[in-house]
Amino acid sequence: MTIALLGTGLLGRAIAERLQSVGHTVTVYNRTATKALPLQACGITVVTRPEQAMAQADCVVLMLADAAAIRAVLLTQASLAVLRGKTVIQMGTIAQEESLALQAEIERVGGSYCEAPVLGSLAEAQAGTLFVMVGGTEGQFVQWGPLFRSLSREPRLVGPVGKAACLKLALNQLIAAEISAFALSLGLVQRAGVPVDTFMAILRESALFAPAFEKKLPRLLTRDYQHPNFSTCHLLKDVELFLKEASGYALTTSSLEGIRPVLERTIAQGFGEADYSAIFEVVNPIL
Repeated sequence: MTIALLGTGLLGRAIAERLQSVGHTVTVYNRTATKALPLQACGITVVTRPEQAMAQADCVVLMLADAAAIRAVLLTQASLAVLRGKTVIQMGTIAQEESLALQAEIERVGGSYCEAPVLGSLAEAQAGTLFVMVGGTEGQFVQWGPLFRSLSREPRLVGPVGKAACLKLALNQLIAAEISAFALSLGLVQRAGVPVDTFMAILRESALFAPAFEKKLPRLLTRDYQHPNFSTCHLLKDVELFLKEASGYALTTSSLEGIRPVLERTIAQGFGEADYSAIFEVVNPIL
């Protein structure tokens, strides 16, 4: 399969490498071209304009930061001119209404569209064990099954376009909730002089435990947030998308609204591109 992948950020790069490694032919475009150049060492073609990547591709995979970036890259006159007859697969995190609007724009010029946001980080992308949630038709799910199975052991068809986008926001909200709760509990334990090993031993054996706690603990203990799997600025973007989405369903979102300013303060302290566990610097600052 010949794939055009647009957007080679942290996860986009890992997905491009994975797809190439399992036998697909991948061409990539990134708005900051120099960030994509290391992919050439894997045999991946790097181009300087998105339409160059899309022209000969069987499908177009989007791994761009947000809906604004997608529109800037994909909905230009040059890009739209090559989309007729092609399928665009949106794999980033955007809102339900943004995904539906994108579908309408692509179908208007004779293309087809489905969404397939992923849950997981760099290790899962490299191993092909991401969770892939597909929003589209049964036919699209079958047609692009080889691509989805290259990235996931068990891709799931969630429903029509928009449903997978909504599900991804629901899952990413939990990322914000879990890290903020864990950081706060760990901060109390440390300041009160309770051994962290004791805290973790009980937590691991309880129904309260989440694997993310174990994964993030070394970062919090060392206050090392470099080499992120998911950045603070992207988590804030997803929190804001969730809050907007939830407002249409009469949900009470005060708990998440309390996390938003913590993320904003973390970014203001210079941790926007760091791992999102850097919220520990705000929750439990060094005195």
